[in-house]
Amino acid sequence: MAKDNTKTNVMRILDQAKIEYQFYFYDHEDGKIDGVSVAHKLGQNEEQVFKTLVTRGAGREFYVFVVPVAKELNLKAAAKSVGEKSVEMIHVDEINKTTGYIRGGCSPIGMKKQFRTVIDSSCDHVPTIIVSAGRIGAQVELKPQELLGLIGATTAPITQ
Repeated sequence: MAKDNTKTNVMRILDQAKIEYQFYFYDHEDGKIDGVSVAHKLGQNEEQVFKTLVTRGAGREFYVFVVPVAKELNLKAAAKSVGEKSVEMIHVDEINKTTGYIRGGCSPIGMKKQFRTVIDSSCDHVPTIIVSAGRIGAQVELKPQELLGLIGATTAPITQ
């Protein structure tokens, strides 16, 4: 049986967990891979398209925060949500080594290690959210509750 090259590991994980999702592919040849550009390319509402951010806490642990693409992570609120004194974004060159993903293709699903993850509580107000499918040019849409359950995430108001 031939391997389906259009599926990403994220999609395979969702299939294995029997979680319904919709997938999207978008053209990224123009280099516009920021979240707002991706939302526009997909014709989706910016409040439903989320980006995945990786941080390091004062205690040196890694934390993942998933926020709407048009919002910024509030570092103080993020730190409070995980019980840390502070958190800071990791350097771009650390993303692959830490998560197994590259910048622009980082998904909260299927990282090398499942880090403590917090999704912005705005996800409670939308029927579905869209996150990276694990590579640039691919996104998946699923119910926030299913994503929370799959990765053991919590929600908190972490944007500004």
